[in-house]
Amino acid sequence: MKNLIIAAGCVLAILASGAHAEGRDLRIAFDIPYKPFEYKDENGELTGFEVDLASAICEEMQANCEFVVQAWDGMIPGLLARKFDLIMSSMSITDERAKRVLFSDPYYITPGGWFGPEDFDTDVTDMDAMKGKTVGVQRGTTMDTYVTEEMGGVVTIKRYTTADDMVLDLEGERLDVVFVDYPVGEQTVLSEDGFKEVGEPVKLGQGVAVAMRKRDKAVAEEVNEAFRTIKEDGTYDTIMKKYFTYDVKI
Repeated sequence: MKNLIIAAGCVLAILASGAHAEGRDLRIAFDIPYKPFEYKDENGELTGFEVDLASAICEEMQANCEFVVQAWDGMIPGLLARKFDLIMSSMSITDERAKRVLFSDPYYITPGGWFGPEDFDTDVTDMDAMKGKTVGVQRGTTMDTYVTEEMGGVVTIKRYTTADDMVLDLEGERLDVVFVDYPVGEQTVLSEDGFKEVGEPVKLGQGVAVAMRKRDKAVAEEVNEAFRTIKEDGTYDTIMKKYFTYDVKI
């Protein structure tokens, strides 16, 4: 789950069209790579849990949707500048963000997870034992906030723009452990040999939601109704089971 740093950014590319029906036009922004939520497949096509959910709600809303790739640091500025209409990129609900954007109802929640090399045997909750360790987090996420608040001054915190860069440093032994969104850790860390889960998952935040401009209350109502429908008719569960072996629905 991501927690935004307010900074200038730019839209990188318009990749695909989500749904093709008569209705409102919507541009939906994703930050990639953030597997399994949004990433490019082997054919270079945008895919992932949230991409599939976006396609499903666009179809339910009968909306004409464009999917846009946006650098994470520029998500909220891009939304407010009308470069796109919705952010659907693992954005956690926070009180600070809610001052700037309108959130939908939350549509998933996952914990943060601790991951490291197989020979790591330190208790990540023991601050004396963790003193001097180097912890990797993705910059501006709820995991970054948690480590900063709970372990700042005890560990060295290294912040990364993408999860992939963080994993590269973990593999290169430039990090002792990483604290990331649990499904991201499963698919980017545990998929590599020599790594394991090194601590209990930590529940963070109020869940992930679609972010919109404050004035777009009618769109928010449509989005919420579409999510209710795809949860009730089984579409959400079908998509979820493609990417997870456990329930992330909220």
